[in-house]
Amino acid sequence: MVMMFCALQVMVLGGTETNAVTMEWAMSCLLNNPDKLAKAREEIDKQVGQERLLEESDIAGLPYLGNIISETFRLYPASPLLVPHFASEDCVVGGYLVPAHTMVLVNAYAIHRDPNLWDDPMSFKPERHSAAAGKVDGAKILTFGMGRRVCPGVGMANRLVAYTLGTLIQCFEWERVGEEEIDMTEGKGITMPKVKPLEAICVARPVVKNIIVS
Repeated sequence: MVMMFCALQVMVLGGTETNAVTMEWAMSCLLNNPDKLAKAREEIDKQVGQERLLEESDIAGLPYLGNIISETFRLYPASPLLVPHFASEDCVVGGYLVPAHTMVLVNAYAIHRDPNLWDDPMSFKPERHSAAAGKVDGAKILTFGMGRRVCPGVGMANRLVAYTLGTLIQCFEWERVGEEEIDMTEGKGITMPKVKPLEAICVARPVVKNIIVS
């Protein structure tokens, strides 16, 4: 019981920072690509409307919102070098011999921007993850790792980011503070922050008034 509680505590505490960083990157990407923001808002208005708040059960019916999150995970993984792994025995990775007992760091940031794997890798294109386009590249996104060592918080992170981002888009109109694009320079840290924190202007949409009145 104690071990389970500790595991849950680690997931919640570890997920708080990474989810917050991901949210900031996602909003920054959308503000620099207002057409993507408008498309996400249109999808939410169509599926959920302005009479009630978005709920977790609505997320499955918002594929474009999911595409935005996948593209944010690709371009700006919260942990760009993932969690260190340990080679239990000699193995070969990318043609290089990795001796047993060697610590291995996976550079997800570089893999996610590799032009050999991605078309126009530096551009924010949620559509690249669309099933309708036949280009579902989720298997190449390593934000949470893969296989048996995948992050146990992947489900919580996907739901929390989708629910929070979707609610912000549904409830507010968002704009940049000025004409200049948001500075997307990455900072230093285990989790990758923005050098310049995001500042934006928001105006409440009708759904906020409907909630307050009800």
